[in-house]
Amino acid sequence: MNRRHFLTTSTAALAGSLIVPTSSHALELTQAPLPYAPEALEPHIDALTMNIHFGKHHTAYITKLGDALKAANISKTDAIDLVSDIKSLPEASQMAIRNNGGGHVNHTWFWKWMAPAGSGPTGPEGKLGEAIQSTFTSIDDFKKLFGEAGVKRFGSGWAWLIVTKDGKLKITSTPNQDNPLMKGIVDAADLGTPILGLDVWEHAYYLKYQNKRPDYIAAWWNVVNWAEVAKGYAAAKA
Repeated sequence: MNRRHFLTTSTAALAGSLIVPTSSHALELTQAPLPYAPEALEPHIDALTMNIHFGKHHTAYITKLGDALKAANISKTDAIDLVSDIKSLPEASQMAIRNNGGGHVNHTWFWKWMAPAGSGPTGPEGKLGEAIQSTFTSIDDFKKLFGEAGVKRFGSGWAWLIVTKDGKLKITSTPNQDNPLMKGIVDAADLGTPILGLDVWEHAYYLKYQNKRPDYIAAWWNVVNWAEVAKGYAAAKA
């Protein structure tokens, strides 16, 4: 099977097998289709990585989360609620739900935080742009600090831009599939509403960038969906 045939057939299979969540507020145990074709982010993010990342890794998190909930006899299926209050769950199930629920939530956000290059604003605008410049001095300084959070994350994890409970912007980083909603897991000072996140697990970039994580981060800025980030910022500030 050649690469073009793999991309065509795998994309068709994914589109036919996934279910769009019925609520815009809850994130259930379903996987919405990508909001763009897997090849739409090239050359910055390659189609083969997108197919594997979305169709294998993300799908596996959902399956394993469902298995963990079933094993623990937990009926709640709102993944955001589950990961936001991990410590309230049965201790024996916490790690599986933390890892796989986090993987599902983080990746669902991640796909929306990207868009084809040139399809929207090339940088933060409006109130979001003003807040970033006020907090980090300049857009370039923000990108530098955010990129460093991703580069310096040892092993696998994420870099985040969050809105804290007092309405301020902050750059944070978490290991594995943790995220800034996880009370009792993440330091209280780093809790907040994520409005932008970057996956720095090797599966997100290794096929194209190998061990060059800084190159992946530099390329990723070309496909950030700043309109979606601005929408998240406005909602977090409301």
